[in-house]
Amino acid sequence: MISAVFFDRDNTLVKNVPYNGDPDKVELLPHVREALDQLQKYGFSLFLVTNQSGVGRGLITREQVKAVNDEMIRQLGKPYFKDIYMCFDDPARPLTNCRKPSPHMILQAGKDHKLDLSQSFFIGDKLADIRAGHNAGCKSVLFIYQQQLDELTKIKQEADFASNDLLEIADWICTFTKKK
Repeated sequence: MISAVFFDRDNTLVKNVPYNGDPDKVELLPHVREALDQLQKYGFSLFLVTNQSGVGRGLITREQVKAVNDEMIRQLGKPYFKDIYMCFDDPARPLTNCRKPSPHMILQAGKDHKLDLSQSFFIGDKLADIRAGHNAGCKSVLFIYQQQLDELTKIKQEADFASNDLLEIADWICTFTKKK
């Protein structure tokens, strides 16, 4: 079975622009390409797992979300992700059970791609990301970007590892995997 690394999108791979539907506003965060290269070279399959509630709230369209994702991939220089899983539900009126911290999108990826989730990792910047990874049986890694201090303390307690550097996170994942 295949091991994977799942990534949240906003404030993990790109700067968060609330309800972004404009590809011109996509800005990669530091060291994203290098971290993705390292993980891919180590043999991990990479996936994007993102809540995009702006669609459910009527603020942006699915086509705009796709355009933003396409621009991110264009800026990365190659299609790193085997697949992209998105939940469009408005948290106030969910239509499905796909929103993180639900493991639904991760479990679906596991089925679709025959992944070993117990040997996989989820990287994100929010408590919902950490919990989604754990709820799916993955190790969860906190990317420290713009959290509030009180929120950061709580999230760090639940994460298996935390760092403000994606390269350090990639190194930790590869080293952790090597030790097993």
